[in-house]
Amino acid sequence: MSLSIIVPVYNEIDQLKFTVKKLLTLKNKIKNLEIIFIDDLSRDNSFEFIKKISNKNSIIKVFKNKKKGLGSAISEGIIRSKSDYVCIFMSDLSDDLNDLIKYYKTIRKDNKDAIFGTRFSKNSKIKNYPIFKLFLNRLANNFIKIIFLSDYNDFTNAFKIYKRKTLLKLFPIVSENFNVFLELPLKIIIRKYNYSIISINWNGRKYGVSKFKIKEIGSMYIFTLMYCLLERLLLNKKKKLTF
Repeated sequence: MSLSIIVPVYNEIDQLKFTVKKLLTLKNKIKNLEIIFIDDLSRDNSFEFIKKISNKNSIIKVFKNKKKGLGSAISEGIIRSKSDYVCIFMSDLSDDLNDLIKYYKTIRKDNKDAIFGTRFSKNSKIKNYPIFKLFLNRLANNFIKIIFLSDYNDFTNAFKIYKRKTLLKLFPIVSENFNVFLELPLKIIIRKYNYSIISINWNGRKYGVSKFKIKEIGSMYIFTLMYCLLERLLLNKKKKLTF
């Protein structure tokens, strides 16, 4: 068994030395590991910084995105990966590496297509999350949960793990920005793949600047919701026609 960690990067030079250092600690804990950084055409020296480190560490790989956009960066990372499992991990270190290890153990033990983490369970701990942003996040996730009749409540969090062969079945990925993190779990649910939900922790970034802009990304989330609702409708019609 093997694991690829995909880390999208855009203008993260202030954050990267901490991120890379942390991720490299996993090489003694996870066998057959590769860490893939996808540079989304950064305007700073993010790519050059990771490239220099990759020359000294074989588990670190870095590629430039072919088409600008977080969605295409994730697609590029999935295609470039060589492992049985793929974990998406944001470069801001807001997610816990202990949870990543827990993900990997759980998906292998339970033989699921995906493991979804939730920051909103009684066993989860959230730190340094702006109150207004947290309120909107909870509101949006509960709205999505109701629409799709789901037991999951943290669609918008990027940090999840999948079987690579299952991810490839979700292509093409149509979302261009942060909404890609909504598209992937919704497709898993709509297409009836197997998944489990576990509690995870979250701690807001300490370095660099968040690229998430609520006003700009709101319409993109609506697009993805409509796209996935249409897919669900078509799948239901197809199912009825087969009876």
